[in-house]
Amino acid sequence: MSKADNMLSILWLLKSGKRMTAQQLADELEIHVRTVYRCIDSLCASGVPIIADSGHYGGYSILKHFSEAPLLFDMDEQKALIHASIFAQEAGYPFADALSRAIDKLKQYTNEEQLSSIERHSGGLAVIHPPADVSQQSVLQELELAAAECRTLEMEYNKGKEAPPQTRSIDPYGIVFWKGHWYVVGYCRLRQGLRSFRVDRIQTLVRTAGRFERPSEFSARDFLMSNLLPNALEADLLVPVKIWGHEQALNDLCQHWLFGHALVERTAEQALFKLGVESLLTYVPYFLLPYGRAITILEPDVLIEKMEAVTSGLAIYYQEMNKARRDPS
Repeated sequence: MSKADNMLSILWLLKSGKRMTAQQLADELEIHVRTVYRCIDSLCASGVPIIADSGHYGGYSILKHFSEAPLLFDMDEQKALIHASIFAQEAGYPFADALSRAIDKLKQYTNEEQLSSIERHSGGLAVIHPPADVSQQSVLQELELAAAECRTLEMEYNKGKEAPPQTRSIDPYGIVFWKGHWYVVGYCRLRQGLRSFRVDRIQTLVRTAGRFERPSEFSARDFLMSNLLPNALEADLLVPVKIWGHEQALNDLCQHWLFGHALVERTAEQALFKLGVESLLTYVPYFLLPYGRAITILEPDVLIEKMEAVTSGLAIYYQEMNKARRDPS
């Protein structure tokens, strides 16, 4: 048998709850006792809580809570793991190679019926994301490791807008995947405060000897969302936004990342949101443009006026562009 088969067989024997010596395991499996020692070492290295008791009545056993847990996944659990791996792979998960190996092991230790079911379920699910940038994988791995080990990193970061790259020291608290992009959230020692950075704009990354302590209960996801939803927690600064529209258009609008978080009340033909004034005057009008006449803004007036200004500006822009094309001179 292969080493993996021997390890699984030893695990099954110890899972029965009996204490067994290396020689007893070797005799049961008809393998050399040295092979048993090597397999036990590998099982311990993989996280199996094996206890070795010395003495006349000694031997190997497994912690009770582990032996009472199911050793293998049932069909629903296998399906869920396969589907989750598809999502992760398409999102550019930084440990894709390890994930593929784990799924291969899952398939290896299944019977023919289970393997057939796994293939049917994995073939029936697809995820569409923007193409993952594999060049970011090593950077994401370093960021995740530094966040887990609470180690300060030094990075060269490109802010865009033709600005020169900046060298910053950051304490990475976590990485977040949002709308096709990876972000790192942490404490920026240059700005002396919490910041989020686009991972695809990190040009170099170097581990330092510095250490940090992550604030208790800190959520990188919540911090990023608070930046995406300005004034979301300040009720006095929120403005009611009432929109009428066809049911399908409103359904689609309510699934938008901004409007979905700001939804207060919804009927078949009308939705009430509460949004910050800053967002109403910046990007909200551009989010509403694709819906055209399928929706009507009922209030506030400031948003209606902003929509008028935006659409008028676009009309003038394309009129001038079309005129220039027809009359190059």
